[in-house]
Amino acid sequence: MEYKDLQEEYKKLCEEINYHNDRYYNKDNPEISDYEYDMLLRRLENMEAEHPELKSDSSPTSNVGGRASEKFSPVEHSVPMQSLHDSFSHEELYDFDRRVREVVENPIYVVEPKFDGLSVSVEYENGVLVRGSTRGDGAVGEDITDNLLTIKSLPHRLNTPIPLLEVRGEVYMSNESFLRLLTRQEENEEKPFKNPRNAAAGSLRQKDSKITAQRELDIFIFNIQRINGEEITSHKQSLDYIKELGLPSPPFYNCFDNMSDAIDEVERIGAMRGSLPYQIDGAVIKLNDYEGRELLGSTAKFPRWAEAYKFPPEEKETKLIDIEINVGRTGALTPTGVFEPILLAGTTVSRAVLHNEDFIKEKDIRIGDTVILRKAGEIIPEVVALKEHGENTVPFEMPKLCPSCGSPVIRENGEAAVRCNNTDCPAQLMRHLIHFVSRDAMDIDGLGPAVLERLVETELVHSPADLYRLDYEKISSFDGMGELSAANLKKSIDKSKDNELYRLIFALGIRHIGEKAAKLLCAHFKTIEAIMDAGAEEISQIDGFGRIMAESVCAYFSLPDTRELIQHLRELGVEMPPAESGVSENKFGGKTFVLTGTLPTMKRSEATKLIESLGGKTSSSVSKKTDYVLAGEDAGSKLTKAQSLGITILSEGEFLSMAGK
Repeated sequence: MEYKDLQEEYKKLCEEINYHNDRYYNKDNPEISDYEYDMLLRRLENMEAEHPELKSDSSPTSNVGGRASEKFSPVEHSVPMQSLHDSFSHEELYDFDRRVREVVENPIYVVEPKFDGLSVSVEYENGVLVRGSTRGDGAVGEDITDNLLTIKSLPHRLNTPIPLLEVRGEVYMSNESFLRLLTRQEENEEKPFKNPRNAAAGSLRQKDSKITAQRELDIFIFNIQRINGEEITSHKQSLDYIKELGLPSPPFYNCFDNMSDAIDEVERIGAMRGSLPYQIDGAVIKLNDYEGRELLGSTAKFPRWAEAYKFPPEEKETKLIDIEINVGRTGALTPTGVFEPILLAGTTVSRAVLHNEDFIKEKDIRIGDTVILRKAGEIIPEVVALKEHGENTVPFEMPKLCPSCGSPVIRENGEAAVRCNNTDCPAQLMRHLIHFVSRDAMDIDGLGPAVLERLVETELVHSPADLYRLDYEKISSFDGMGELSAANLKKSIDKSKDNELYRLIFALGIRHIGEKAAKLLCAHFKTIEAIMDAGAEEISQIDGFGRIMAESVCAYFSLPDTRELIQHLRELGVEMPPAESGVSENKFGGKTFVLTGTLPTMKRSEATKLIESLGGKTSSSVSKKTDYVLAGEDAGSKLTKAQSLGITILSEGEFLSMAGK
C-alpha cells in the first residue's frame, strides 16, 4: 500500500471511530456492538504502532470518547477520569504483567468485575453528597447531581463525616429493571433501549430527574479519586473503606501475587456472567499499591497500572423453525422468531424479536434457515446474521390480514410497522386495557393483567368503558378474588372517575401521545370537547407538539368509535375535569422554581404540586430564567449557582408564606 493510501485509510478509520464514539458516549444509541468497536480501535492502535508518524493528538486512542453536553452545567474534574486499556487474550495480560514488573517489584494485583454502565464521579464534603458528574471527555463532565440523588443505594450522607471524598463509580440498570423498562416501551410502542448500559446512560442524562427516578438505577463505587481525613495506601484498603462508609462497593474483589492466579480469577468472573443480576463486560486487574501506581504513571488516555480484560461476545448457530406475529396495543404487527433451543450466555434461548418487515428482508431471514444468535448486552436475544438458507426456503412475507381479528393490515408511508387499524381487534384490546389502568394513566389498583384477561375471556369487558359497568358479584366468584377484593376494586374504579383529564387522554393510548404530551394538550384546550373539535393546525401550534403528533390526535378523535367511547365514559360518571381545575389560584403564575436539598416538613413532590396548583412551574436546573430556588438542608451546587446569579433563595417557611399556607 502506498503511503498516501495509508494516510487516507488512517483518516477514515479515525472518522469512523469518532462517529461511533459520538453514538455511544453522547447519544447513548450505538450502531455496532462493543466487540466490533473494540476491534476498530485495536486496528487503529496497530496502525499507529507500525506508523507512529500517523498519530495526532486528536487520535481516538489518546482521548476518552465522550464530551460534556450543553444540557448540563460543566464540571471540571480535579482528577482526570481516564479509560482503561483493553486486553482480549491471556498473552496480553501477561504482557501487562511484564511491563509492571519492570518498574514494581513483587506486585500485588486486585481483580474485580468490570461493570457495564456509565462512569460517574461523586463528591462528598463533611460526609454530605454535594455533587455528581459524568465522565464526559475525562477532563470535563456534566453536573447530574439531582439525577444521582434518585439512586436509592447511593447515600446522601456517609457513615463518617470525612472532610472530603471524591469517588468514582459505575451507574447501571439491573437486568430485572431493564426488562421492566422494555415492557413499558413495548406497550407504548417507543423505541426500546438496546441494552442495560444504554438504558442507564439515557436515564441518567435526563433533564427531568423525575424520569430518572422511575428508571430504577443503581451504582457500584470502585475507586477513590481524592480524599482528606484518612490515609489510604492501597486499592484493597480503599475498597474496604468505601464499604465502611456505607457506599455500595463491588460485590467481590480479590488479591493475587501472580498473573496466573489473577487470570484464573478473570475466567471465574467470566463464567459468572449469565448468573449475575447486572451486566459486566469484563474484569479489571489493578496494581494494589499506590506507590507503585505513582511510579508507573499514566498515558493521556489510561493508567499504566491497570488493565481491562474484555470478554468476547458469545454467538451460536441455530435453526429458525417459525415466525410468529404478535399484535401490539396500537395494532403494530411484530414478528418473533422461534428457534431450536440453544444455551446462550447462561440461559436457554428459543425466541427473539425480529423487529419488523424491513429487518427480515435486509437479512433475508427465512423459516428453515440457519442463523447466528447472540445476546445484546447479555440479555436480549438477537439475530446477528444469516448463516445459510435451508433447503427450498422462500422469502418471508408479512400477513395481509391481522392474525388476531382478520382485518386487512396497512403500512403507512415512512413507517416500518405493518398495522391493524381495527379498534375492536381482540389483541389490541388486552394491551390497551393494561395501558388504560396503569399507574400513570387511570391508576386503577386491582386490575392486573391476570384479572383483565379473565374479564376479557368472560366477555365482561369489550372496551375501556366496560370497566365502569362491571358486575362485581360475578367478579367476586373469580378464583382468588372474593367479595372483599371485588369491593376494593369497585372503590378503585370509582376513584378513577375523578382523575384529571390528562390521565384519560394518556390512558386512551393515542399514537405518539405520551404523558407529557397529554398534559400539554389538556393545559391548552382545557376540555375533552375542545380537544375533539381542534384541527391539526391548531394543535401543532402547542409548544412541544409536532405535526405528526397533531395529526395523530385529530385522526384518533375523528373516529366514530372514539367519540362513542368518550360519550359512554361521560354517561358512566367519568368526570374529565378541565385542566384549570388543578390551579386553585395564580399566585405563582409565570414563575419558575428550582427545588434543592431536603425540606424540613415537605417532600419535594408535595412542594412541586403546590407550586403547580398556584400556577407556577418547576425546573430541574438553575439558570437566569429561574425566579426562585426553594432550598432545604444539604442544598449543594444548585444553591451555590443560584447565589452567584443573584436568584432569590427561599426557605420552606418563606415559600409557604408566599403560598398563603
